[in-house]
Amino acid sequence: MFKTATLAFTAIAASASIASASIDNISNFVMEQDRGGQVELGIVTATGDGVVEVYSFHKGVVGALIGSEMVKAGANLDVDVNIPRQETDAIVFLKVNGQVVDTQEINFN
Repeated sequence: MFKTATLAFTAIAASASIASASIDNISNFVMEQDRGGQVELGIVTATGDGVVEVYSFHKGVVGALIGSEMVKAGANLDVDVNIPRQETDAIVFLKVNGQVVDTQEINFN
């Protein structure tokens, strides 16, 4: 009985550690976007208040900052970032406490 209780406690402790792991992410399910004046990111989840920054991106080189949007800790629904019309693709950085915690490449049609 003691072994069973110990194993159950260990399993519960391990699952709690997994649940508290970092959950910062950009949930962009639309990798191809229209060449409009906006990047649609969908749900952005962050462990703390932060910012989503959109940069021009061409042949693996990050260019100029073209737009940004503040996010709060937790799930941010329907995050859209206004940008000028782009001739190149873009890359999005999610920053929390000044640190990049996730990235997402964006391809424009």
